[in-house]
Amino acid sequence: MAKSQVTFNKIEKEKKRLKKREEKQKRKEARRAEAKENPQGIQFAYVDFNGNLTDTPPDPALREKIEAESIELGIPKKEDREEEEPANKEGKVSFFDHSKGFGFIIDSVNQEKYFVHVSGVLEPIEENDKVTYELERGQKGMNAVRVKKI
Repeated sequence: MAKSQVTFNKIEKEKKRLKKREEKQKRKEARRAEAKENPQGIQFAYVDFNGNLTDTPPDPALREKIEAESIELGIPKKEDREEEEPANKEGKVSFFDHSKGFGFIIDSVNQEKYFVHVSGVLEPIEENDKVTYELERGQKGMNAVRVKKI
């Protein structure tokens, strides 16, 4: 005789499926009964102009129309930004190593230290020289470029 194709596992899965179906039917009937008791229906929550939740809808007269073209996503294009004039700053060379080709300049106004590379130096400089320079953003911060002795 052949064994039945219905295994214990299949029977348990079928029981779970039927139980879920019954629970779903009970929830559906409970919602219908609640709808008959409360004829207003589903309550809505609205967000006012300040971002707070309210039960009254917002006034459509106060609605503000925004053009899609006026919304800027990301960084503005380079031509739209104001061009900053590179101001020549003054400072003093605090350290410069000719063998390695770099050093540091201390700004005379705010006492900030800026890295300077030999490629950004226009004429030879030594430690304690007063110099003028411009700043550019480098990988690790601001770098002094176009450095000249005063």
